[in-house]
Amino acid sequence: MALKIKLVRSLNSVKKPQAATANSLGLRKIGDVTVQPDNDATKGKINKIAHLVEVTEA
Repeated sequence: MALKIKLVRSLNSVKKPQAATANSLGLRKIGDVTVQPDNDATKGKINKIAHLVEVTEA
């Protein structure tokens, strides 16, 4: 199974580690969408930036 992750808030005013986490998921600009595997590593990244993204099952 996979997760579809969409960046819905700007990375401008977030802390550097949070911006780096978003970049590691492939999210650079508002509206960017990426499909990532549904595993513990991905869920941990999503948890760290949950206030910036929308997550659905792909």
